[in-house]
Amino acid sequence: MAATRVIAAVAAGNSSHTALLFRGPLHLRRSLGVNLCFKNTRFVPKQRLFSCSALYKPEVHIKEEGQPETLDYRVFFLDNSGKKISPWHDIPLQLGDGTFNFIVEIPKETSAKMEVATDESYTPIKQDTKKGKLRYYPYNIHWNYGLLPQTWEDPSFANSEVEGAFGDNDPVDVIEIGESPRKIGQILKVKPLAALAMIDEGELDWKIVAISLDDPRASLVNDVDDVEKHFPGTLTAIRDWFRDYKIPDGKPANKFGLGNKAANKDYALKVITEANESWARLVKRSAPAGELSLV
Repeated sequence: MAATRVIAAVAAGNSSHTALLFRGPLHLRRSLGVNLCFKNTRFVPKQRLFSCSALYKPEVHIKEEGQPETLDYRVFFLDNSGKKISPWHDIPLQLGDGTFNFIVEIPKETSAKMEVATDESYTPIKQDTKKGKLRYYPYNIHWNYGLLPQTWEDPSFANSEVEGAFGDNDPVDVIEIGESPRKIGQILKVKPLAALAMIDEGELDWKIVAISLDDPRASLVNDVDDVEKHFPGTLTAIRDWFRDYKIPDGKPANKFGLGNKAANKDYALKVITEANESWARLVKRSAPAGELSLV
């Protein structure tokens, strides 16, 4: 029998996470210079001098439906009123001061291939399938893995810096290198440190390397060189893991652009900004959505 239960308020750092649900690109938020006020969840800019009496600050909860490791298992996200929201579209990307929201899909040291269902209403997290069977990695992933909300890798855009590869039609992936295994659906405040340009069967699939702000070593790392210093061998291990994980299934190894190396933080921020702008075009229907859910 399918089970349904609300788990908890999603934590970010050491406190319950409260998020503003703002559907708009990073450059718009920077250029407006405004407080974010909402009425019926629609965005209304207000001048700084005015108070915001209609501020919409829901706590985000997650609700499991079905049993884990079954085809009907879903992890939905709810606002404080119990209404379903989309982790992809409704959780804000940027938190300010160079930090971002990261949504955990696959906890560290697990192998079930969990992902946001971009073609289902409210884009819940589910276990990926192939030919009707649940998918697993051939071995555990050694970092927390998930997505940056409000980003999209546009499949119509050929990236001239990465062998002309087209986007993979998904949100941007994050590899969080902190020491603690997290939970499916958990929202973490992270800072980007580096970017890897993975090419998977000809599609560009960015991997942003980041660390949660509540990790004990977070203050030590601010760019790619710090990762090499304080997490020696980690960038190579990440690249090799994602290069080779399909080989046991008889597929070729994935490739990496940008000279097979991790790009620095500034480059990672550029990737995030461009993907956020692509997402904004998607939700405004300036780019074709195909089978993607915009709810």
